[in-house]
Amino acid sequence: MNDPWWLVLIKVVVLFVVLLVWTIFNVWYERRLVGKMQHRLGPIMNGPFGLGQALADGMKLLIKEDFMPSMVDRVLFTIAPMIAGTAAFTAWAVIPFGGKVTMFGVDTYLQLADLPVGVLVLLAVTSVGIYGFVLAGWSSNSPYSLLGGLRSSAQMISYEIAMGLALVSVFLYAGSMSTHDIVEAQRTALMPFNLNIGLQSWYWLLLLPSFVVYVISMVGETNRAPFDLPEAESELVSGYITEYSGFRYAVYFLAEYINMATVSAIATTLFVGGYLPPWPLTLIEPLNNAWLGPIWFVIKVQLFISLFVWLRGTLPRFRYDQFMKLGWKGLIPVSLVWIVVVATFQSLRANNLLQGPFLWGGIIIVLLAIVAILFIGEKPEPEPEPEPEGPFDAFAGGYPVPPMPGQVLPEMQGVVTSTAEAPRAGAGEEQ
Repeated sequence: MNDPWWLVLIKVVVLFVVLLVWTIFNVWYERRLVGKMQHRLGPIMNGPFGLGQALADGMKLLIKEDFMPSMVDRVLFTIAPMIAGTAAFTAWAVIPFGGKVTMFGVDTYLQLADLPVGVLVLLAVTSVGIYGFVLAGWSSNSPYSLLGGLRSSAQMISYEIAMGLALVSVFLYAGSMSTHDIVEAQRTALMPFNLNIGLQSWYWLLLLPSFVVYVISMVGETNRAPFDLPEAESELVSGYITEYSGFRYAVYFLAEYINMATVSAIATTLFVGGYLPPWPLTLIEPLNNAWLGPIWFVIKVQLFISLFVWLRGTLPRFRYDQFMKLGWKGLIPVSLVWIVVVATFQSLRANNLLQGPFLWGGIIIVLLAIVAILFIGEKPEPEPEPEPEGPFDAFAGGYPVPPMPGQVLPEMQGVVTSTAEAPRAGAGEEQ
């Protein structure tokens, strides 16, 4: 892009303001939506429909005392939220809000920068944001913060691998890593095997396994419920931000909601047509106006944010080993297999081999693979472990462990027996 410097500056200021206002709205939106789900009213007192509540919370964090414990690493403790906040804003530099328009006599895209490797820039920036969370846990010099930082690093790295693999199939199908080119490629995307059903086929339908993997990964990447293990209040107080307050805490709070909007914007751009209107509105020429692109884009992103809120209001928190098993043994293998399938069919399509018997042969192979994955190779249910014989020894393994159901500590056997066999005292006897 060859925009003049003053136009780039205008775009930066507008994007910064939009993200701040959108974050304030999303805080209010989440409280209202969760309130409706749980049969509560949510914020209703301050301002119309309670809209002033989120703004008041933001002002409170700005003027609240910014307390720093004496045992922290003061330099890293201050740098950590700056890294997280900067990465959250920077990721939006390559997100397209609309097509080509004319602004102040200059033809430009409604996008800050359209890079040939825009999606790789998104992955790189979100990876840098991990340091903000890890350094927060390390610099706080607190066991709760350290455990939260370690959880956050393991969780983000694990799910970034699945997220990156989910995006590879999009590169293969679109033939580009530019976010703008990927959106435009979805205008005329065809169904697999060159079958055109007459509808606008966005990539969420064409690459459904990648879309499902990405949606699960983006929830884990943003530390949101049910994957909010780095901030598990019932276990780690507040995780890596336990020692933060005031403006530093506000930066992390802001980064969390911006990251939630960022991964939703990536899903919208790569899988749901970005700024393109949904079918059949694409058949109405006035609705294909590039200036309406931001409206369609915001609506789609807000629907993904609603999914985040829905999950938070309905699902319990995962156990940590279950969460890591889902990422490493579930999402990553599925993504690798799907990449091989997409690469194979793209190669066959490029060589005009998806015709006649090859077409039907490919369909049969895909159907057989789906049946094999769903119904073949299921693990047999494990047999129940035999109950241990003899008295229970709590120190058999070198450290005390609680008894299993049905087991009784040796020193408690006589107490339990005497209590069970003792007659109940009458009304006139001594208790």
